Amino acid sequence: MSSSGSTNAGQVMISDEDLQNFCEFLYRKTGLRFDDKKRYYLERRLSERVRDIGASNFREYLSLLHTDQNEKELQMVVNSMTVNETYFFREQYQFDCLVRNLMPEVTKRRRRQNDRISIWSVPCSTGEEPYSIAIWLLDKWAQADDFEIEIHASDIDSTVLARARRGVYEARALHLVPSDIRKRYFHQIAEERWQIIDELRESIEFSLVNIASAAQTWKFREFDVIFCRNLLIYFDEVSRRQAVEMFYESLSPGGFVCLGHSESMSRISSLFIPRKFPDALVYQKPL
Repeated sequence: MSSSGSTNAGQVMISDEDLQNFCEFLYRKTGLRFDDKKRYYLERRLSERVRDIGASNFREYLSLLHTDQNEKELQMVVNSMTVNETYFFREQYQFDCLVRNLMPEVTKRRRRQNDRISIWSVPCSTGEEPYSIAIWLLDKWAQADDFEIEIHASDIDSTVLARARRGVYEARALHLVPSDIRKRYFHQIAEERWQIIDELRESIEFSLVNIASAAQTWKFREFDVIFCRNLLIYFDEVSRRQAVEMFYESLSPGGFVCLGHSESMSRISSLFIPRKFPDALVYQKPL
């Protein structure tokens, strides 16, 4: 297969060798692993980047990626590769567990009211998860006003972070949000479009973070709860282990990790203690 030329549909031709080189490069940079089943998806997204950057063929584009000191194009290709399908109150049972079980255990270890409680949502995508956490705590947890709650939200995709900061959503993202909650925490800005109220948007700290980069994660420490749902399925065994070891370092003793429903810490690491609560299975850093 030639690495120069294109198909009739405008798709750039990519050789097996060049595609493998790209996948290894992306893996080293991000921990994301793509296999042959994703070939069509990869070729379509990469063809868009080759055309947008003005490279004559994929090999030239790959060379540019390797020599891009500021990693601006790496950020663009990461943005194009990541999947960001989400909505408010997704996997609601974990938010119930947060309020009914995790927060009471966290606050038992606090010496006084007004102490800080820190929660990290990663990857946060377009913001539905961290905003859902904030709304659920404000609406369902009676002690929400007794503590200083910090919610940090991170993603590797700069495009979705910009959308998260704006906090504007269409009806599809809000289909599980009851009308009374929608009235309290959103205001309608157009037909079928709502925006998170300013006070809530300004209370969440959004940041661009690649969790495979120690240089970007070292400052994330002393969290009480980490939500990392449906990310590790895109990693291989080595990257998953590295990610959960980073979470271990990021948590305070006794802190919790919430994974996606199809993910299991037991197949990745023995660092955490499985805790089976009535609403959800979560993983705890030993005290």
